This record gives sequence, structure tokens and C-alpha cells, in this order.
Amino acid sequence: MPIDVIMPQMGESIFEGTITKWLKKPGDRVERDEPLFEISTDKVDAEIPAPQSGVLKEIKVGEGQTVPIQTVVAVIDAAGASGAATAPAPTKAAAPAAPAPAAAKTAAPPPPAKAAAPAPALPAAPPAPVRPAGEKVRSSPLVRRLAKEHNIDLTHIPGTGAGGRISKKDILSVVEQGVARPGGTPSVPGAAGAMAHGVLENAVPREKIYFGRYEVQPMSVMRQRIAEHMVVSKHVSPHVYSVDEVDMTRVAALREKTKGDFESRYGTKLTFMPFFVRACVESLRAFPTANASVDGTNIVLHKEINMGFAVALDWGLIVPVIKGAEEKNFLGLQRAINDLAERARTKKLKPEEVQECTFAITNPGVFGGLMGLPVINQPNVAILGLGAIQKRPVVIDDAIAIRSMVYVTMSYDHRAVDGAVSHQFLAKLRDMLENWEERIL
Repeated sequence: MPIDVIMPQMGESIFEGTITKWLKKPGDRVERDEPLFEISTDKVDAEIPAPQSGVLKEIKVGEGQTVPIQTVVAVIDAAGASGAATAPAPTKAAAPAAPAPAAAKTAAPPPPAKAAAPAPALPAAPPAPVRPAGEKVRSSPLVRRLAKEHNIDLTHIPGTGAGGRISKKDILSVVEQGVARPGGTPSVPGAAGAMAHGVLENAVPREKIYFGRYEVQPMSVMRQRIAEHMVVSKHVSPHVYSVDEVDMTRVAALREKTKGDFESRYGTKLTFMPFFVRACVESLRAFPTANASVDGTNIVLHKEINMGFAVALDWGLIVPVIKGAEEKNFLGLQRAINDLAERARTKKLKPEEVQECTFAITNPGVFGGLMGLPVINQPNVAILGLGAIQKRPVVIDDAIAIRSMVYVTMSYDHRAVDGAVSHQFLAKLRDMLENWEERIL
């Protein structure tokens, strides 16, 4: 009996997914709940298990293709007969910026320069709505966000999705054309705007990129999402940076002394991250404008502290979120950090576990970085960067001492946070870490 495998909905606000990798091929035996394929969405990457045991009879959607939820992507023969296994659907060709193959190593002439496209002409009159007055516009939160950012009226856009839903592809097509809503400012994306919304074009002539010996390596879906998110952040938020130095000697000694007992008693490793999270929670309580978002001329102060922390993966970067971090004790924070980080690395995160972040921490110091100036994780207004904890000579009471020191940096959106608040935040953080009193056992 054939069983359809569908593209699942990985969250209420997600209406499409991209198949990044098939873990089985037609004719392979699969067991129920065994990972069958990997997908990438706007929120999270995940492994999708087989809904039934049997033989993978047919793959209908190839790697790299994006389809709406509930689309049949494969068929499993639950009876176990392989039959005539069907080859995967042709992978959607990603148009590379240059015609060179991935393995090209020899010198090749640069591709011809792209002719400068004329500026899009503004319509003399607004287009007529494509829906009758009063008819509900069906779209996802992502589509509505893009429409708001580009001042586009969704009632003028025909939807190609199921039931007339306006898809991401529909809105991006309008963004590229530079069509604005009546009475609004025309949306004419430049190179940065185009990259931020999936076009991923270069801001420099192509002939200045392709020269000599080179290899073309297309971005993964996750890399494209990161690129979009970072360009949007730099485009939207005026970034300003504050730097401070913290003496971590007391915390380092406490961790070294108790990490063995901590792991044996609670069954989880003791890291430095919960110390920083606890210090951030108290600093955000003291300076709530750093735990906020900006909506036009309004500052939205979040009552919960949902702490995001960056996890580096072999294939990109993801920011799981500890919801209600202000309500958790030290052990609860450590358990949440270890659990979310492990499931991020094994692609087991749920979409809601990477949403609704109000403040984030990134830790380049784990790779030996002295300090970093991170890009704000939208729609937050601030992010904390942690450098490497290193022993350095410092002056204490006119004497030189060897202490465990770390540089902390705060990137903040100057629309909502001023320099005084940023440095007061870091001073509060520094004071709590240098004079740590909370019991951890």
C-alpha cells in the first residue's frame, strides 16, 4: 500500500520548506521514525522521519527545491515491494553567479559584465486590487513583514499558493520589481536590499570577482538565511558598540572546583555560559530598554527575558532561545543550554525554540577569539559578545597580578539604546561576575 510523505508544517508561521538532503534513495528500506530527509525553513533545519516502514518507492521533490507544506514529496511502499523505483525529481538548478563548475581550478576568463538595468519606472497610477473589497488576504507572517518593510499593499498582489495564498516567492517578485503601495514610498531595492530578501546579488561588478583560479561554491539554504538576516540587521539597525573587560577569576575558580560534583550530581556538564546568562538577566532587569524591539516610532519593552545563544554548526549558525530565562535558577539554565545546544547540532530543534528571542549572546571566545563585534539578532536591540577567557597580567591596588580576564562587547541599536545605558549594562554585568555569590550546588 503506497504511503504519501508530505512536507510537514514546522510551526504555525511556516508555510513552505526546502529539501536540503535525502537520506535514502529510491529502493531503500526505511523504518518508521527513521530519518528520511532534511529540510530547511525560515526558522530551523530539521530531520524529517519516515511516517511508515517500507520501501522508498519514489522521490517527487529533489534536493534544493522549495515547496509548500502538505506537498507530497515522496511515496513509501508499505508492503515492502520496491517495484520500479523512481529516480528523484530533477534538482532545482541554482543559477550560479558564474558558469564555472564547482571543481574548476584552471584560470578562466571572467563572465561578461551584467548590463546595468534601468531604474524601474514608477507607475503613473496604482494598480487595481486583485481581490474584491473585503476579501481576506491570505499570507504568512514572513510575507506580511516583507510587505511592511517595502511599503507594499498585499491586496494588489495575486497569490500563487494554495487557495490564493501569497507566497514568499510572490512577494519577492514584487520587491525585485520595485512596486510600492499607493501613496507610499516606492520600494526600489539596492544590492543590500536584494540580498536581504533572497536575490543574493553582489554589490560589485562580477568581473571584479571572477578572475584567476577560483571555485564556485553555492551557498547552502542555511547560509542564505544567515546572509539575509545579517544584511537586514545592518540595513535596519544603526549599530554602535561598547567594550568592557571582566575579571572572571572568581567564577573560573568556582567552576573548576565544582564542575566534577556538578556533573555527578545533576548529570550535565558545567560550562561558563549560565554564569553569563544569569548576569545578563540581572542586567536586563536593571536596564529593560536593552530587552526590547523597535516598531516604527515605538519601543516594545518585553516583560519576559527570552535569552538566545548562538550555536556554531558545521553547516552554519543557529540561535536557540531559553524562554523565560528570568524564571530559571542556575541549574535550570545550564540544563536548558546543554539540551538546546545538543539538539541544535543534531537537527532536533522545534521551530518555536528559535523564535521570540529578546536578547542574545554569542561566544566567539570558544574558538580563541579575543573579542568580537556581533551583528544584532533582529528584532532585538542588543547582543552580547564574549571573548576568550585568558590569564593576563593586570594591575590590582598598584600590584601586578595574574587574573582570568575576558573582553565583553555589546552591539546595540542606537534607535533604542544609548551609550550610557550600554555601559551601565556592562558595568552591572561585570560587577555580578566579579563578585559572584549565587550557589550553584
